[in-house]
Amino acid sequence: MDYDVIVIGAGAAGMMCAAQAGQRQRRVLLIDHRPTIGDRIRISGGGRCNFTNRSVGAEHYLSRNPHFCRSALARFTARDFVALIERHAIAYHERDHGQLFCDDTAQDIVDLLRVECERGDVGWANPSSVGRVEATASPDGSRFEVATDRGTFRCASVVIATGGLAVAQLGATSFGYSIAEQFGLRIVPTAPALVPLSLAPATVAALAPLAGVAFDANATCDGGPAEGFTQRVLITHKGLSGPAILQISSYWQQQRVTAGRSGPLTLDVLPGIDAQAWLHDRRDSRALLANALADAMPRRFAHQWCALLGFDKPMHQFTPAERRTIGSALNGWAFTPTGTLGYAKAEVTLGGVDTADLSSKTMEASRVPGLFFVGEVVDVTGWLGGYNFQWAWSSGWVAGQYA
Repeated sequence: MDYDVIVIGAGAAGMMCAAQAGQRQRRVLLIDHRPTIGDRIRISGGGRCNFTNRSVGAEHYLSRNPHFCRSALARFTARDFVALIERHAIAYHERDHGQLFCDDTAQDIVDLLRVECERGDVGWANPSSVGRVEATASPDGSRFEVATDRGTFRCASVVIATGGLAVAQLGATSFGYSIAEQFGLRIVPTAPALVPLSLAPATVAALAPLAGVAFDANATCDGGPAEGFTQRVLITHKGLSGPAILQISSYWQQQRVTAGRSGPLTLDVLPGIDAQAWLHDRRDSRALLANALADAMPRRFAHQWCALLGFDKPMHQFTPAERRTIGSALNGWAFTPTGTLGYAKAEVTLGGVDTADLSSKTMEASRVPGLFFVGEVVDVTGWLGGYNFQWAWSSGWVAGQYA
């Protein structure tokens, strides 16, 4: 047997798993098809890597089995990764919503993982392409053969850490899903997640002058958190983006995949304000509604939004019924996106290897001893804000204890 463990994919989850297995005195080979490692880490967070979040729980993840991630997240927590960061003397800071970022550069995280792999005497093969993974049985204990352009290796355990379909320009492929299906595991249908949304041409045309304008809003949709996401929304040349849209897009996509239909999104463009009461207090004002709204949102957006919905009169001219309509629209502007901007613009992939076929304790395939799946390739998708990296650390760490 050439190795005890072969990890395919040198991203966040793969390097964490390889380091852990190696530090258990397992003979580990880490394979990746790209010449450089950790590219997704390096570009994340504007180059500073939002490596985890102060508050991490199962409620921050989407999955067909929403409880699956609990075990891994509890056994290697955000605090555990922060402790690792501090042991490597990496300076970091906290931003809104508990997001933790490197002070200097995301390369610090890549270097940390490489050092941890070196401590486990992990072998590297990159760039190296994997042609096939096959089950075998040998007296020496090997259970798999992994054929690569550098030769064929036998091992006891294979860990698939190849990620999903997002950010294809950095090498994303469907390899992990193919391996899962080859060994009889099911795949939950995939879709782009944490992704900008496209709007109908008429709406895009009406909002075109506002491309680049951002405003605060609360975004909700059927199947999403009742409290929604109150963050920035950015108007683009094709539709809407910004943190609030990226967050709610995952739930909107989940609804499309599971229900087979595209439901509406709702934006409260006056978050935290009772629009009906606000309008009532100004019912005698001779100012245009758009001018009055400019006190609570960007002026350009206020004027274009009022024009789009036909609310372009002075406030004192609106009837009580019209004010109720306007108030409902301000606190609940409903529209149905036409789609997303696809995997090229998505942060992560929704869906993946069905958790019903994996052990939540070990990340091992229930019916294929020695075959593990970690990170984005699994049907566990986190919110924006460091949650997906924490899933990578946690799932990789867990698999590293058993592979």
